[in-house]
Amino acid sequence: MNTMRTMVLALLMMACGLTINAQETNQDPDAQYATELLKPGTVAPEFVISGPDSCCNIPLSQLRGKYVMLEFWASWCPDCRKDMPEVKAMYERFGKKNVKFVGVSFDTDKAAWKNFIEKNGLTWLHHSELKKWKKGTKIDQDYQVKWIPSYYLIDPEGKVVLGTVQHQKIAAKLAELEAQGLLKDSACCGQGSCGKQCCKSSKK
Repeated sequence: MNTMRTMVLALLMMACGLTINAQETNQDPDAQYATELLKPGTVAPEFVISGPDSCCNIPLSQLRGKYVMLEFWASWCPDCRKDMPEVKAMYERFGKKNVKFVGVSFDTDKAAWKNFIEKNGLTWLHHSELKKWKKGTKIDQDYQVKWIPSYYLIDPEGKVVLGTVQHQKIAAKLAELEAQGLLKDSACCGQGSCGKQCCKSSKK
């Protein structure tokens, strides 16, 4: 009799364990990795976008009037590399509208950072302190980045709309804004990694 009770108890404990594991598997990654990201309505901390060739020196506040997608990443980060094709597709869809993309890298090797950008055709704005993440960097503290990749969407007033570790949520929010008519077509075809305009004159 005691043996039967022991077996039943063991089966119940196993079932509970499976339920807990299933809940953890289905948990939103933001509930694990994005809890400390800046909340909606927070003014995005200022920093100067320098670019891999130090040719930009564009303050983030200079992009006011447009939506800004910030991506925190590194070329050595497997998850960042895996997500990059989708981020690039997002840029190709929304980069011609009033949305600016800014990649904030935690690379320390400038050549590796620059080569990854060029090799993968990441033709948006880029910034890096070229210091070790969580030890020498300041921007991770300002934006409370505890996990990469992490993403922010900033509104035209410079306030956080969304902070997440899932690029899909940023894409969904941009699609929502587009459907609401809040994303306007840009007169230019975008900005390169150093903010150089590639506008084409409409004059014949």
